[in-house]
Amino acid sequence: MTKAELVNQIKAKKSFLCVGLDTDVTKIPSHLLQYDDPVYEFNKAVIEATSDLCVAYKPNIAFYESLGPKGWASLEKTMKIIPENIFTIADAKERHR
Repeated sequence: MTKAELVNQIKAKKSFLCVGLDTDVTKIPSHLLQYDDPVYEFNKAVIEATSDLCVAYKPNIAFYESLGPKGWASLEKTMKIIPENIFTIADAKERHR
């Protein structure tokens, strides 16, 4: 996404809203836990509920990384359903030792 495209989204939606996808498995609603990938299902519900309002999504990489390969798969599926006209930001921090 270009800067101009992001600015156009901000103007069209009259919003600067960025939705964090900090999906903590322990806080996912119980009705979503029946799915094979509750993290993805939760993210999908959030994206479907907010895509007309927000101009960016920001997945926190640590939440997905902590789940190992299954978490990376959830993130990959999540990224595929974010509409192309919505900016994405990877929230990744360096771990200090």
